Amino acid sequence: MSTDSSDPGDRPPAAPGDPALRAFLPMVYVAWADGDLEAAEIRAICDRVTATLGEDASCTDALGRWLDPERPPGAGELAGLLTAIRSAAAGLGPARRRSLTELGLDLARAAGHETAPAERRALAELEEALGIAGPEAARALLVPARPAPEPAGLPPAFDPTALTRLLDGEQRPERERLRELLCRPEFRRRDGLSRAAYREQVWAWAGRLAEEGIGELALPPELGGPADRRTFLAAFETLAFHDLSLLIKLGVQFGLFGGSILQLGTESHHRHYLPAVATLELPGCFAMTETAHGSNVQELETTARYDRERQEFVLDTPRDGARKDYIGGVALHARMATVFAQLEIDGHSHGVHALLVPIRDEDGEPLPDVRIEDCGEKLGLNGVDNGRLWFDGVRVPRENLLDRFATVAADGTYASPIASPTKRFFVMLGTLVGGRVSIAHAAQSAAKSALAIAIRYGDRRRQFGAAGEPETALLDYLSHQRRLLPRLATTYALHFALAHLAARWAGSRPEDRREVEGLAAGLKAFATRHATDTIQECREACGGQGYLAENRFAALKADTDVFTTFEGDNTVLLQLVTKGLLTGYRRQFEEMRLAGLVRYLAGRAAHAVSELNPIVTRLTDEDHLRSRDFQLAAFAWREDHLLGSLARRLKRRIDSGLDSFHALVACQDHALALARAHVERLVIEQFAAGLEAHRPSLDEHQLTEPLTLLCDLFALARLEADKGWFLEHGYFDPPKSKAIRNLVNRLCGELRPHAVPLVDAFGIPDELLAAPIAR
Repeated sequence: MSTDSSDPGDRPPAAPGDPALRAFLPMVYVAWADGDLEAAEIRAICDRVTATLGEDASCTDALGRWLDPERPPGAGELAGLLTAIRSAAAGLGPARRRSLTELGLDLARAAGHETAPAERRALAELEEALGIAGPEAARALLVPARPAPEPAGLPPAFDPTALTRLLDGEQRPERERLRELLCRPEFRRRDGLSRAAYREQVWAWAGRLAEEGIGELALPPELGGPADRRTFLAAFETLAFHDLSLLIKLGVQFGLFGGSILQLGTESHHRHYLPAVATLELPGCFAMTETAHGSNVQELETTARYDRERQEFVLDTPRDGARKDYIGGVALHARMATVFAQLEIDGHSHGVHALLVPIRDEDGEPLPDVRIEDCGEKLGLNGVDNGRLWFDGVRVPRENLLDRFATVAADGTYASPIASPTKRFFVMLGTLVGGRVSIAHAAQSAAKSALAIAIRYGDRRRQFGAAGEPETALLDYLSHQRRLLPRLATTYALHFALAHLAARWAGSRPEDRREVEGLAAGLKAFATRHATDTIQECREACGGQGYLAENRFAALKADTDVFTTFEGDNTVLLQLVTKGLLTGYRRQFEEMRLAGLVRYLAGRAAHAVSELNPIVTRLTDEDHLRSRDFQLAAFAWREDHLLGSLARRLKRRIDSGLDSFHALVACQDHALALARAHVERLVIEQFAAGLEAHRPSLDEHQLTEPLTLLCDLFALARLEADKGWFLEHGYFDPPKSKAIRNLVNRLCGELRPHAVPLVDAFGIPDELLAAPIAR
């Protein structure tokens, strides 16, 4: 529709001469400015004009073609009408600008017309009928321009660097050294590289870091490594603020290849290989996964047959599905692989073992009988050279067996301190849990990067706002707070949970193996899923700016996507957590005498009655909901209920003749819900325990309030997310569920002033964050 096609001379003047009609001008302008008037709306206006001027007056005579839907006013005419209204209203005090009706009455009064009560009622009814009642429309009509935002407000309530020191912990010196190192010009990232150039860039970066001694952090103390294994973990976590292909390249070299030699080999292997691994003199890879079996390592098919006469192992890939697949480092740089294979002696299989197998010569050419293939382009991490491996009668010396848990003598005699093949297999894999610990920390760093970018941008980017006021910062919208701040709270909660995991892993003894495995499996699954969801939400929260490659979300999304499936598929890991919980549940009952069992069941029943007391389920006051006792009890009750009910469901199926595997498959949704509930309970407990442990320091540096808000928000947002379950099981009444939702909103508002300093406290230098919208 043309806006200026009609002849202005055919129209009455912008402000009709009858003073009584001035009262209608603001409504007529707003109605046309907001969109074309429909016939029903025009009839409504005419009815009110008739009621105002009397039956003898003609609506179209009074307002002319302003009410002709066939010939709507053009842009210039509307602008003229607006100018006339603003000119007539220039002398009116702001107190009179309450609504379009009030404004119209003031305009009429200024022209010498005093409206009767019936006219005022007619105008108010018209305003209501057109859907433009209230002061907003009049304010927007009279305010000619939006003012600029005021400068930044008050300084943060706490010093972010004090919180950074707390988050860095005892490994702060190494973290600081690595942050400074990665900010050097030679580590600047470059976009748009070809895959080949990107791989060479990552390899060059890895060499520089090896020269700086980063690889030595993975060595045992007797070879010059740090006394605390958490030092390497802290370095790995810090590296994740930079390029994630570099992180994975180093993780494969030092964590998987070097880690397998350290954990599965003996002193001779350590001294012979590990120093060269740490300097990148011996590039290696970790060849466990096979195409046909994926996570089912126990049934992989690659064979290592012992040749007694030559005292060598002969490795074969029996079929194409048994190829080693997706092996990081194998496509270009690795010269040796830790290969997992079925160990055979005289036709008898002793299960999966690991051997060191040379795959390239010093010139980088594949060795005879070793076939290597590049996996090609991936969704992300294209700076890592993933590839495939086949073996066709490849021979390695007997000494290349990593023999911490089993030895093969020259005459072929097999010996192991662990008699059970199944137990030996799981003990062997359990020593490699450091990979899961590392990936959980790397995912956490990626989530921190995404939140730092999105929250800084949301604090500065402005959009919309009330008339006459500056545009509103995105982070001042409740919807935006809801998107980002609960995820910020989860990230802080995970920090304390992962610190607990790191401490348990670094100081673990053989008897702690199952506990550490369960912790690592659950937190790896939780942290990587959190990173994936958080990065996506942060990208969306930044709109089109988040879609630009320069603002990092493209790389963060692509490079972390695989975190949910490598080092253990998350669904498989959560089932591992559940199996551990069921084993502990069964053992708890098996070890109880009758009297103890009776006491346990009586206590559990009393606890359930107490928790489901109507007074408790209906409590909605804020002190109760923000009580740490309530929050911890809710998480614990959910886990306990899910564990007990799952155990009963499984028992019924097994008692009916179903084997344990199919019984668990039939209850898989329940099993996964239990695992997630267990991990969330662990996370909130570690967050609460961490705050208590650091209480004096938090009080000293004014950190108690923001971290307490984060803990409350994490707990209540997670309870809100699973409110359906709590309502179904009678733990909440509907009013309590609503109260939790309202309190989450309030907590988001209370946390808003702290949001930017809280992400600043992650300590990510701008050079590493490298997103223009976050500087």
